[in-house]
Amino acid sequence: MEEKNIQAQLDEINKKLDFILSEIDLQRRHRQEMQDLKDDLMRVAKDVYETSVDELEQVHDYLKTGDIMHLFKKLLRNVNNLTKLFEQLENIRGFVRDFGPISKDITIDLMYKLDELDRKGYFAFLKETQRIFDNIVTSFTVEDVKALGDNIVTILNTIKNLTQPDMLQAVNNALNVYKNLDIEVKEDISLIKLVKELNHPETKKALYFALQFLKNLSSTNFNEQRNSSTQIKNQ
Repeated sequence: MEEKNIQAQLDEINKKLDFILSEIDLQRRHRQEMQDLKDDLMRVAKDVYETSVDELEQVHDYLKTGDIMHLFKKLLRNVNNLTKLFEQLENIRGFVRDFGPISKDITIDLMYKLDELDRKGYFAFLKETQRIFDNIVTSFTVEDVKALGDNIVTILNTIKNLTQPDMLQAVNNALNVYKNLDIEVKEDISLIKLVKELNHPETKKALYFALQFLKNLSSTNFNEQRNSSTQIKNQ
């Protein structure tokens, strides 16, 4: 009976020794891992230190400790501004992400519209328009352009008058008459025949219209010349 008790106690002691030995082994491995980590960190720290020394060696003439502290303080003072800046960047990123599909649709619509304009001949028209401007540039000098600028008001007023409905109608009537005019003189016209033509009402109206036109034109030119002379004297 005593032998059984002694054997049981020995087994219990062996179990405790095995547990103690396993804990010791676990502690040993843990220390070894910590030592390996320490060695690795020391090597990394050494590399970082040497690299930092080399890099700072290149800028030590331009950098002072006070500058670093000043920068650090400025960063601390502007933490809120930096936070707002980051929030804005996040908003921009979200906008770009949301705008992506829309921009794709806009690009597709734009490509279809450009293709439609190309098929209608807009680009060919613009190309020919460029050739027209090239001809204008090569055909006129700088002095011509300057003279055009000096007289642009008169030119625009002339164009404005020509585009009035009554003037356009008169020009159109004259062109129609000229286009349908089919007169061929096959014989010599005597003075007596010309005098007879003057008795026709249409001829009289035409001559009277021509005389009135020349009279008004002469009066207008005279007034403009007088006004120009007056302006020159005042200057």
